[in-house]
Amino acid sequence: MVRGLYTGWTGMENEQKRLDIISNNLANSATVGYKKEGVTNQSFDDVLTLKIRDESENFTDKRIGKMTLGVKLGEVYTDYTQGSLRETGNTFDFAIEGSGFFKMEVLDKDGNSKERYTRAGQFLMDKEGYVVDVNGNHLMSEGGYLQVPTDASQIVIDLQGNVFADGAQVDKLVVTDFENYDYLKKFGESMYEAVDGARVKDTAAGIRQGYTEQSNVNVVSEMVNMIAITRAYEANQKVLQSIDGTLELAANSIGKI
Repeated sequence: MVRGLYTGWTGMENEQKRLDIISNNLANSATVGYKKEGVTNQSFDDVLTLKIRDESENFTDKRIGKMTLGVKLGEVYTDYTQGSLRETGNTFDFAIEGSGFFKMEVLDKDGNSKERYTRAGQFLMDKEGYVVDVNGNHLMSEGGYLQVPTDASQIVIDLQGNVFADGAQVDKLVVTDFENYDYLKKFGESMYEAVDGARVKDTAAGIRQGYTEQSNVNVVSEMVNMIAITRAYEANQKVLQSIDGTLELAANSIGKI
């Protein structure tokens, strides 16, 4: 009976974690380049059940069967499917059509430079002509930091990522892809860091200037899942209440006899 309390509790904890993930997805449904997350779950490994020192079994241990102790949380995973492209018309808005990431150089709080990767393509040009994100992190190109002439009247980036200023090529964007996205660790809401074991591969992705990639969160689907999670949470809660009521009856009523 106490085991039932534990089983109900693990079910509630699992649904709470799923609800946290969905809430974060909904909060970022309008975040450019955001990739939705999910969480896996599984039952605990079955444990062997024995009848121990039972007089009816001549005080010998007898195997009854197996039982599970409830559900346990798995891992949080990211869905990397491409979001829809939205036309903005802005010169420094870029969207990747296909697989891959923009390569960024990010400075940490100690001033150390680290490589990060993102699908969020909202950039701007600073006073020195460098193309940066809203936090001042540099967009990387084949020549290093992507820099364009500040006095250029027209900046054009073609499908292959070649950068032209007033008709003359000045650089080329870097699009990086990986063989296995399991070796990417999330950094913030829309950036990723490659960990040990990550292997870069070639990509045929194209660059769309004047577009941004929207979040791949389906709001309607997430809301439906949220309702299902809420009902599952309430069901586990009722299990706890029922068992608690039974224990109270056993302690306060039957125990008096």
